[in-house]
Amino acid sequence: MSTKPSPLSPSQWTLDLFSSRAACAGGVIRRKSRDIERYVGREAFDNELKRRGFHAIENAGQMVNFCNQEPIRVVL
Repeated sequence: MSTKPSPLSPSQWTLDLFSSRAACAGGVIRRKSRDIERYVGREAFDNELKRRGFHAIENAGQMVNFCNQEPIRVVL
C-alpha cells in the first residue's frame, strides 16, 4: 500500500491542526500517531506541543492532544 505525501508542508500541517476550531477553543484534538510521524515527525510535533504548553496522551496508535495548559488526571 503506497501513500501520497501531504500537500501541506510540515509547518503548514501543524498550523492547520492547531488552528482548528477545537484547538482554538482549548479543546481536544485527535490524530493517528502514524500521521503525525508521516507529516511532521514525532520530535517536531512534541516540540510544538511543549512550545504551546499543551499536553498529549497516546494509546492504540492515536494521539489525543489537549489544547490547553490545564493539568491532566488519569482516571482508572
